[in-house]
Amino acid sequence: MNKPVSKVREAKLELYRKHGKIHARSVEGRFNRWRWGMVWFTQAIFYGLCWLPWESEAGRRQAVLFDIAHEKLYLFDLVLWPQDALLLAFALIVAATGLFLTTALAGRLFCGFACPQTVYTMIFTWIEARVEGDHLARLKLDRSPNGPRKLALRLTKHLLWAALAVWTAITFVGYFTPIRELLPSVAALSTGPWEAFWLIFYAAFTYVQAGLAREAVCQHMCPYSRFQGVMFDPATRNVAYDRQRGEPRGSRGVGHGDCIDCGICVEVCPTGIDIRDGLQYQCINCGLCIDACDRVMDRIGAPRGLIRFASENELSGRAGTGWRQRPRLAVYAGVLVAIAGLAAWTLAERQLLRVDVLRDRGALARETADGQIENAYTLKLANIADRPRRFHVTVDGPLPLKIVGDAEFAVGAGSLVPVSVTVATPAGEHLPGIVPIRFAVSAVDEPALRVGEASSFALP
Repeated sequence: MNKPVSKVREAKLELYRKHGKIHARSVEGRFNRWRWGMVWFTQAIFYGLCWLPWESEAGRRQAVLFDIAHEKLYLFDLVLWPQDALLLAFALIVAATGLFLTTALAGRLFCGFACPQTVYTMIFTWIEARVEGDHLARLKLDRSPNGPRKLALRLTKHLLWAALAVWTAITFVGYFTPIRELLPSVAALSTGPWEAFWLIFYAAFTYVQAGLAREAVCQHMCPYSRFQGVMFDPATRNVAYDRQRGEPRGSRGVGHGDCIDCGICVEVCPTGIDIRDGLQYQCINCGLCIDACDRVMDRIGAPRGLIRFASENELSGRAGTGWRQRPRLAVYAGVLVAIAGLAAWTLAERQLLRVDVLRDRGALARETADGQIENAYTLKLANIADRPRRFHVTVDGPLPLKIVGDAEFAVGAGSLVPVSVTVATPAGEHLPGIVPIRFAVSAVDEPALRVGEASSFALP
């Protein structure tokens, strides 16, 4: 006799939540105003800064320019060279530590208000709403069969998206190639290969990420959404639903909480989640569900804050939000202050002159008719300052050394100039071999600006 086979209910694991395209409902409120304020602030800087001219002693140039061809980064009066890469490392550490500190304090606040993906998705969604209508009109248009009106609306929307993506790409490349030079070359289709690549890539990237992928980037592509949880603790303030006050849901009355189960908090969510289900990695802490819920609470005469920024401790009535109970905040803040201070000190102590000495190895030494031993050198003088300068070169060592010919050299602002220097010593006074010597280079107008560099002198 065969034994009965028990039926086991299969659990299906979905790696990608399929719910169709999200058409979030628009909402007014303080968090939405803050989000749009960040859009205007960040994009005014991004689109406008590359057009800002800057007057320096070296001439007129773009205020912010990553000049890869000449290996220089211009930031207003500051000129950074490849040797200043440590400052870039400090900047990245400060940015990362600041992000960690913000996350530990208030969750994915950066994601909801300042992340480029959020900012450009908002702009592209705004264009979509102007062309196709509100969320209900867009949803209806999605479900309608193809026709002249639908095709015209979709074509208009995608053309506007493409135009914005192209202008964004031009602006991005304009920080590496001066934008006043880039625009004519783009119009004439005469850009260089790397410029053409980045124009096409960045335009396509912006169009796909902000126009098509949208919330999928936050949910499935961005690694930050996955590891953010390790920075949370029970005192981290996230967008949260107060279950004790809101449950059970339903029409207001005896036995029901303040939540009337209207679902508006879900309709306004740009990632399509229900905040009432608890903390979820898809939540970007944008606060739009707070704005929507507060408006509903105002209409039904209930106090605001059913959905609000609150910590797990606050919702459960527990204490323990001080610095002593949150050592990670002290660690993040300490690292942030220490690295920022170290970066400021490095920038303040940064030498405005750099010197490299190369001895001519093709001819180790030569003896002149007047009884001198000469060695030839190439000195690379890098004037980091944003103004031209003259530099005086001296040499010292255990031999009686002197420089033959010119010992002063002019170097333009933010320029590197290789100069030839010949050093001589009387012949016949020392045994053959290699003798250590040291060059000293100082600014003529500022003798305190002095850099020494070791080298060697060959005796035949």
